[in-house]
Amino acid sequence: MNQAAGPLVSVVTPFYNAERFLAECIESVLEQNYSNFEYILVNNCSTDRSAAIARRYTERDRRLRLIENTEFLPAIANWNHALRQISPHSKYVKIIFADDCLFPDCLQQMVEVAEAHPEVGLVGAYRLAGTVVNNDGLPFPSHFLPGRKIVRETLLGGPYVFGSPSSVLMRADLVRSRDPFFQNLPGLTDMESFYYLLRHSDFAFVHQVLTRERPRPDSLTSSLAFRGTNFPEMLQILRAHGPFFLTPVELAECERNWTRAYYSYLGQNLFYFRDRSFWNYHRSQLNALGQRLSYSQLGWAALRELARVLLLPLVRPLVTFVKAVRFTFRLRRKPAAGSRPVPLPSESPRG
Repeated sequence: MNQAAGPLVSVVTPFYNAERFLAECIESVLEQNYSNFEYILVNNCSTDRSAAIARRYTERDRRLRLIENTEFLPAIANWNHALRQISPHSKYVKIIFADDCLFPDCLQQMVEVAEAHPEVGLVGAYRLAGTVVNNDGLPFPSHFLPGRKIVRETLLGGPYVFGSPSSVLMRADLVRSRDPFFQNLPGLTDMESFYYLLRHSDFAFVHQVLTRERPRPDSLTSSLAFRGTNFPEMLQILRAHGPFFLTPVELAECERNWTRAYYSYLGQNLFYFRDRSFWNYHRSQLNALGQRLSYSQLGWAALRELARVLLLPLVRPLVTFVKAVRFTFRLRRKPAAGSRPVPLPSESPRG
């Protein structure tokens, strides 16, 4: 691709108190092999040196713009505010959070696969999350998939290959067509937005590691997972998008499975003596879904959890014993003529 003539990409980094990693993030954007981009940095009233770091880079490269919020915004509201700053001429949008990085080929590889398939609205790739490469699950070379097909497979238990906003490229006209783009689903807002895009477009994938994301144990997502927000949010997503991607039978089965998992989670939390706010939150979420908290389902879920906790210590040694007996029996068997013996655990079988 001739980068000078390539489409404009809006790269966006909303940040708050990110002085520890912000410079590395900005440098990773400036080191891109693809040069036709604008870079918008949105300071959400940081109280550390983040704004000064961003300002230093904007003074050196005119492709960078620093937006200073006049009042502090919640995280998702700030993401949406940042997206509203992009150029009306950009064809693609790339979010990169302040503690994440792009590898040098990221924009070039993502734009190339998007340009090869004009109907694509979302481009994904492998990402390095800490020391682990994920977003895997698509067989090589699956560079293009219909949006309806990939979401349907994901909802029915297939791999979730989209990752986070930092690991995808989005088509700008689809982002502009929805305001706010990210919905108020703190735990799964990225998933919901990707499903929205794929209702109106298709999916492309680059089989390379193009982004690096740091684990965020103290992040908003981690704290929400502790509270169990993903369960009611997933049921909301199924209500909103499931009818487009799934058959009525498939949708009903998905809702039953997620409701069962939801009550299993709530049943486990009976034994952790959660405070009143925890239960009020989940009652309100179920009410928003048109349901009331079912004490019978909650009771059965608690009994299943109790049985699991009590029986597992008894069952695990029995399972280990059975496996040991089977393994010993296999070792004692005389191998057939010409066959290879069963390898011992210390050996490394080779194909």
